[in-house]
Formats: sequence, structure tokens, C-alpha cells
Amino acid sequence: MNTDWYPGIRAFCKHWSHAEMLQHTFATLEQTFSEEQDACIDAAKAIVECVCQVIVANLDDPRNPLKPKEENPSFGRWVSVAVRVLKLSEVRDDAFKKLISQYHKLTTTLGDLRNKAGTMSQGKDGFITKLSIHHRRAAILAADAIVTFLHEAYLEQELDPLLTLEPYDRFEFSNEVIDRYTALQVDEVQEDGFLTITVMLPNGDEIPLSIEPSRLLFGVDRQAYKAALNACQDAELMGTEPLETALEEVS
Repeated sequence: MNTDWYPGIRAFCKHWSHAEMLQHTFATLEQTFSEEQDACIDAAKAIVECVCQVIVANLDDPRNPLKPKEENPSFGRWVSVAVRVLKLSEVRDDAFKKLISQYHKLTTTLGDLRNKAGTMSQGKDGFITKLSIHHRRAAILAADAIVTFLHEAYLEQELDPLLTLEPYDRFEFSNEVIDRYTALQVDEVQEDGFLTITVMLPNGDEIPLSIEPSRLLFGVDRQAYKAALNACQDAELMGTEPLETALEEVS
């Protein structure tokens, strides 16, 4: 077995490398598929559902949410909602709509195969015959086709920075425009240790910000945040006075 069987799934998981549960599920898929276990069918189905949930979480409009309200939405329901938030179902071309419907059928078939053959989906007869390699490959290819279709459509979407779970680095073009036309004016450090700055906009407006040290470190440098946390936890154990208190005494 090799990874050529699921390039679309791999690409999606690489794009969302910071999504911990998705990475756990992907690791399970890789392991069970390479070991020729039927459980890879369960993992493939779980990947598709996870992909749908990630897409819906990033694109769903809170003013008119499409996210399923039921406690345990069906597999097909998640795919249907993902297609809707991607606005793929709004295309007027009848041929493309038929193609969309085929993906729905593929989703349903994959779900049925998972329910009947996946070793982790339901209790199974302990003596049931293992599936052939062709069944497992078919399930993986079906899952990969669905994920590729959804992921490529997602990459073409214009994301809302207020809603997206994408990291800062994914907004390279927007970041460059903001950095080119704005300037930062650093104000005095407040007594509580917060940093106050003013963002100068090209239209003459200003955006005042007050930033806690922890928020600045967490947003800019996670390694620095961890180093600061370790140092502060040690200081707390030793009974060291907070820095702001020490500065007040000096002044």
C-alpha cells in the first residue's frame, strides 16, 4: 500500500495541520490502511465527516446558520451542509447539479459500506470474513474523491477573518496590504504591564489597542509564550513578587 491512494485526504490534512483531532484520525487511517485492516473504512468515513465539519465551521454564516441542529447528524447530512456552505448547490448548470448528486450517492454508499464492513462502526460477528484489498481501496478512493472535491472548492472561498479558524499565515495577501498602509504608534506602558498601541489607518482613523503580555506572546510566538509561562510558574512557586509590584516599589 502507498499514499497515492489518498492524495486529496493528505492535502487536506496538511492544510489543517493544526487541527489535532483531524491529525489523530488521519494517523489512524494511515496505520490501518498500511496494515490492511478493514478499520481503514471507518477512518475514511470519519475523515470525510471531519472535513465537512471543518468546512462548515469556517464558512457557515452565523446570521443564517446551516450547521445541523440535531445532536447526531447523519453522515450524508454533513456532506450536504458542506456542499451548501460552499455554495456548490447554487450552480444553475444541470450537468453540474447531476455531478453533485453523484457525490451524494458516493457519500451514501461509503456510509453504507462503513456500517456493514467497518470493524469499528458496530458490533460484528467475530468469525466474519475479512474484506479484500479491493474493497478497502474502493472505500479509500471514494473518501478521497469526496474530500478532494470539497477541499478544492474550499480553497477558492473568500474567508471572513472574524469567523475563520485558519491561522494568520494563511492571509498572506491581506497581511501585506495592511502592513503596507498602516503604522503602529507605541504608547506608554500601563501600570498593569499592558502594552497600549495605536494603529494609524490610511484614512486618518485610529484604532487603539491594549494588549496583555500573555495575549501578545500567544499570538506572536508560541515558544516565547511557553518560555514565559515556565518562568512565571517558577516565580510563583518561589513566592516572587509580580513584576508590576516590583516596579511600583522602585518608582
